Formats: sequence, structure tokens, C-alpha cells
Amino acid sequence: MEPSSVIIPTIGVSAFLFKLINSSLDRLPAPGSACRNTWKWRNITTSFVHSLLTGVWAILCFYLHPEMAEDLIDTHSGFSRALVCVSIGYFIHDLLDMIFNQKISKSWELVFHHLVVITCFGISALSFRYVGFAVVALLVEINSIFLHLRQMLRMADLAKSTVYRLNSMVNLGTYVVFRISTLAWMTRWLVLNRSLIPLLIYTVGSVGMAIMTVMNIVLFYRLLRSDFLISGREARREKEM
Repeated sequence: MEPSSVIIPTIGVSAFLFKLINSSLDRLPAPGSACRNTWKWRNITTSFVHSLLTGVWAILCFYLHPEMAEDLIDTHSGFSRALVCVSIGYFIHDLLDMIFNQKISKSWELVFHHLVVITCFGISALSFRYVGFAVVALLVEINSIFLHLRQMLRMADLAKSTVYRLNSMVNLGTYVVFRISTLAWMTRWLVLNRSLIPLLIYTVGSVGMAIMTVMNIVLFYRLLRSDFLISGREARREKEM
């Protein structure tokens, strides 16, 4: 069987399995406070599973095939290509989950984000090029592990717990290292390798990177304000009282 013939089936199986994980969460115990919005709890938990899986997988890709880091355009392995396909499947599942279960006005940023990711990763998977670049992008999921865990802890009414405070610090640190720094490095790589990339692919990649950068700067500010600036003010007020 030609490798190209398994791309679409792999993506389809991945989307189905993430849908299965999402549906199975109904049978598992959830925090009582999360019952106020069971759909959101299932959605975030499924996203957490994806981040944990793909974040570790992305690291393994470069560990097992270090030569891929030297050529992000043409050098890749079946292991790394499978990662990209599995991730596409997740984003398709999550996109449909949001469209059918939430008002677009409340999730338009994520819908737009998923469409950009599916487009960019889809080009990589189907063309058998830029797979290494896509795997670099998935290093961002290492931070997403703690980002989703933060949401789960908040839904479980544990926002004032020691675990939440520790996760907030790790979340902010990994945000800078694996999200902001990774996106900055990817932008620099695109600029330096402009002559090696067709105009259409370069345009799609550049627009995608610009959108991701703006979204991540805004999210970083929100996290910093919510977990550190506001909580710090509240703590000072309690001491003054």
C-alpha cells in the first residue's frame, strides 16, 4: 500500500477515536462542579489527552530521528507523519464538537485556529513535505498539557489550591518556552528559508504564524492577569483588611 493512501484513513480513525474518548467521559466520574457544563468538561479533558499524547510524541520524533531537525522540509519518518495525521484527526473532531455544541460567537477564535491548523497540517501530510516543521509546531502541545489542566482545575473549583498555583507557574514557564519561543523560532525559520518554499505555501504559513502569534500574545496576557496580577492584588487587599 502506498504511504499516501493511508493518510486520509489515519486522519479519519484518529477523529473517530477522539470522538470515542469524548463520549466515554460520560461514563467516568467528574467533579460535581463540572456538572454545570458537562460538554465543556468533556471537551477540555479530550483536549488534555491530545496534548499529552502529541506533546510527548513530538519530543520522541526528534529524539528517535534527530536528522529531521536538520531538514524540516523533506526529511521525516513514518512515525512523525503519523503524529501529524493523528493531530489533524483531533482538530477535525474538536472543530465539529464546537460547531455542533457551542455558539460560534463564543468559540470563533478556536474555530478559526483549528481551520488554520487543519489547513497547514493537511498540506504537510498530503504533500509529504514540511512534516518536520509541523512536528516543531506540535511542541506547543507540551504547554497545552498545563493549559488544559488549569481549566480542569478551575472547573473542579480548585482555583485556590496549591496544585493550581504550582500548575499556574509551570503553565506560564512552558508557555514562554514551548509556545512563544517556538512560534518565534518558526517565524524566523520561514523568513530564512523563503527561497526554498513555494509562494502559496509560504503565504499560508506566514498568515498562519501571524494569527497564532497574535492569539498567543493575547492569551498570555489573560493568563498573567488572571493567575498572577489579579490574585496578587486580592492577596494585598486581604492583608490590608
